[in-house]
Amino acid sequence: MSLRLTPLDPAPAAGDVEVVHAWAVEDRASFWMMQDHSLEEVREVYRWIQDQPTHAAHLVRRGDEPVALFQTYDPRAEEVGEHFDVLDGDLGVHFMLAPATTAERGFTASVVGFLVSWVFADPAVRRIVVEPDARNAKAVALVERLGFELGPVVTLSTKPARLAFWTREAYESVFSKNSSA
Repeated sequence: MSLRLTPLDPAPAAGDVEVVHAWAVEDRASFWMMQDHSLEEVREVYRWIQDQPTHAAHLVRRGDEPVALFQTYDPRAEEVGEHFDVLDGDLGVHFMLAPATTAERGFTASVVGFLVSWVFADPAVRRIVVEPDARNAKAVALVERLGFELGPVVTLSTKPARLAFWTREAYESVFSKNSSA
């Protein structure tokens, strides 16, 4: 599967925000907390992200088709950073798959593997931090299945969040086992 990341362009001509808005207003995306956002409100969110030196938003594409949204952030620049000991080399991530048009076995794992490899290609990144809504059992189960170490549930202004961490060492341990098989 050939995947690539492109920076999310919030300009109307790009069409990226229209794609994300369509995904974010679906029932399955309720934990993304944008279901009641208008297209222009979503565009403003991504303009803000684009202007921040601590945040980035990308679309994951297979060919020209967007298949996921991927955001990164410095935990020190977010409320979540007040709830754990942020280490040098920590990078927070958010991830949302596009709605599936057909079931494709192993698709999520392939996308996540691509993204984690992309993140850890930066030698400055030592640990990935995620904070899914603690009530989102599917997301919490996914990060645990991927190999993240679950941390505590913390109370953020928008949700109860389950902290989870994936160190470079844990990633390399899994990656080296899979690549030598």
